[in-house]
Amino acid sequence: MTTTNLEYLNPESACPAQGLYSHMTRVKAGEMYYVAGQLAVGADGGVVGEGDFDAQFRQVFKNLSDVLAAVGCDFNDIAKFTTYLVSADDIPHFMRLRAEYFPTKFRTKAFAPNTLLIINRLVKPEFRLEVEAIVRARD
Repeated sequence: MTTTNLEYLNPESACPAQGLYSHMTRVKAGEMYYVAGQLAVGADGGVVGEGDFDAQFRQVFKNLSDVLAAVGCDFNDIAKFTTYLVSADDIPHFMRLRAEYFPTKFRTKAFAPNTLLIINRLVKPEFRLEVEAIVRARD
């Protein structure tokens, strides 16, 4: 599927994607943004949703959306995500929430590639997930 500056690709010769992502993104030449991992941090600087994965997911993606909007971009400009979870037990929650959320943020049914990693912990032990992105700037 093609957005303005990106084309999400799933080659027929490749195995099926194992979730709501594409195997690769073709990025048309242009400026790129590398967005730092977003955490469940509220406007007051405090941790949002301690112990509540769903609340943290919503806050992380709100923060990512806010950062994108500040430079005139949205989810349709994302070339790639990297997602960090601190527990494999949260994978089903992540997949469910992403299935609900992504169709509301992307113009197409194809979504940016995503690498999902399970790690020991994040910067604060209260955080359950972190999401970073590579974004194609708009012309």
